[in-house]
Amino acid sequence: ARRLAATRKVGHAGTLDPMATGLLLLGIGRATRFLTYLVGADKTYEATARLGAETTTEDADGEITAARGCRIEDLPEDRLQEALTALTGQIQQVPSAVSAIKVDGVRAYKRIRDGQDVELQARPVTIHELRLTGEPRKAIADADIARSGGSGTAQVVDIDILVSCSSGTYVRALARDLGRALGCGAHLTRLRRTAVGPFDIDEARTPADLSAQVETDASSPEPRGVATIPLEEVARRCFEQLALSEDEARALRYGRPLDAAVLERAGAPETRRPQASPGAAEQRVVAGFAPGGRLVALLRHQGPHARPVLVLDPA
Repeated sequence: ARRLAATRKVGHAGTLDPMATGLLLLGIGRATRFLTYLVGADKTYEATARLGAETTTEDADGEITAARGCRIEDLPEDRLQEALTALTGQIQQVPSAVSAIKVDGVRAYKRIRDGQDVELQARPVTIHELRLTGEPRKAIADADIARSGGSGTAQVVDIDILVSCSSGTYVRALARDLGRALGCGAHLTRLRRTAVGPFDIDEARTPADLSAQVETDASSPEPRGVATIPLEEVARRCFEQLALSEDEARALRYGRPLDAAVLERAGAPETRRPQASPGAAEQRVVAGFAPGGRLVALLRHQGPHARPVLVLDPA
């Protein structure tokens, strides 16, 4: 990404698992300062869970630890739907042990790799939507799965699901808990992120697309760069909007706070999907726009003030 953007100032708003594909939100140049406020956005995934076998990593990259097998005949629709419903809403989730969560300063996956036992504490997450996107289908376990069961082969069932969830949710752990609820075990065989907050994968470019664009730009006298979403549009999608007067915009450009009452004028973000509630007033972030539509600053309610936490158009 740094090579394509011709700058080292590139960041992201949340990594993907090694097995996962899909949308990765990047910030380039001054947009990297925005990423702090986007990391916590809701995520949407398409996934395939294999019912009938558990693995060390809770996905297809791990070694099989149990292979009980599963048959479609043992999965009536109402039973499967009941298990999915139980994992929807606000739940307490134990994260996947093979994760980047730190335990006493050391990543959990490193402790697992060193042969240590890791026990992570449950944490609250919100599953906005968890549903099937197709009919369950039969599959035959590969040799590794069959070997752990000691019976030559094992029938398993693959299900495709859509997950819309809060930041910090482990979809691998959802598959694990679904399998345990059904009494057969499960792991992910496919994971694709399709949305981050108001940003959809249909808007994304592949590395090959971006590379081709940069090669085209190289023959132009204009500055080299990759196609990006303007910060003004990002702010309008992600945050409540506040139309500033010239005096208010000037104060923010100098880093001066405004009276908190101005936040009452803020309007809703221009998002195309439901967003998580903004939470406490102290956590609420509002984008301030000068007359003419230029993005000036992000503001947060702090006591009697609306204080700029990020000035994007300084004096």
